Amino acid sequence: MTDDDEDRTLPADLGALLQTGRQRTALRARRPEITLHQLRIFWAVAHSETLTRAAKQLGLAQPSLSQQLSKLETTVGTRLFRRHSNEMTLTEAGTYLLPRAEQILRNMQDLEDGLGQFSGGHRVTVRLAGINSVLRVVLPAALTSTQSKFPDIDFDIQESAPADILEMLYGRRVSIGLLAANSVAEASVGFLQIPIIEDPYVLVVPEQLNLDDIADPRELAPPDWAMLNRSIQFIFGTQHAKRVADWYDQMLPEHRVVAQCRSFEVAIGLVRAGSGICLAPALSTVSGSASLDGVRLYRINADARRIVALVASQYRRQEPYASLIDALQAAGETLALPGIRPTPPFLDRASLSEF
Repeated sequence: MTDDDEDRTLPADLGALLQTGRQRTALRARRPEITLHQLRIFWAVAHSETLTRAAKQLGLAQPSLSQQLSKLETTVGTRLFRRHSNEMTLTEAGTYLLPRAEQILRNMQDLEDGLGQFSGGHRVTVRLAGINSVLRVVLPAALTSTQSKFPDIDFDIQESAPADILEMLYGRRVSIGLLAANSVAEASVGFLQIPIIEDPYVLVVPEQLNLDDIADPRELAPPDWAMLNRSIQFIFGTQHAKRVADWYDQMLPEHRVVAQCRSFEVAIGLVRAGSGICLAPALSTVSGSASLDGVRLYRINADARRIVALVASQYRRQEPYASLIDALQAAGETLALPGIRPTPPFLDRASLSEF
């Protein structure tokens, strides 16, 4: 007897109900499933606001990313983003999906990392990225401490700018980012910020330029006055460059820019050679375990850099990442910053700029 013969022996309303049930089952069987790949794309777009940026984070071609996002929206049956000329914002459905997608991806990462310990002797590679001064000064002691507990792990370390570090974290190309929280505070949604060290900004001047107790810089000898007014500034992005320029305009209104660079270490090298003065974080003046000679450091009235380890939440409690993070905090707590002299009286006033 066929299904149709069975249906004809049943009451009409019950037969119709069974037929509808079969149609729904067939429809569910044909309906495409949401994939982890699509959820990763959705998560990246939600946190980067543009398809171009999300594609760069994930290492995908933008047409492929757009296609997968469209398939996801077709599968769920509604739009997840509102498209604007230069950005994408979550719809109500997208807002509902985001925390659930994050939980699924976090659980999958926990699963993958947890199974790694059963990988038959394969070495675990900890991938991290950071800014130069933190990698040079804070990381070595933390790395050595972690290796003593986990001798079979190795490290893949990349020096990068803060924006690139954040992109690598979103793209899961690194697990830990070491950078100044001030530079990514608004963009680091979805990651824990583990405090490592407070890194004060200082005015770096050649050793022969003594600003101790100077209330009026015009009292300096002409060569020292000229040196004080030669500034070496940084091009790290429009906002940072503007804040630095504003500080000089406010504090040293007669200065002139003699060099622009993209590295604190390069700028400090120019100061040591007598080219001028610069603003820099104190960590940038440390070489190995000692501070650089040939320069004087003066405290200024500006917010310190808050150096943090930026990590996904699962790594805070998973080994060997948890031990490395703890070791980074311990290294930050025990690190002796170089000797910083008090703020010269002529600079001891409120600044309009926050670095």
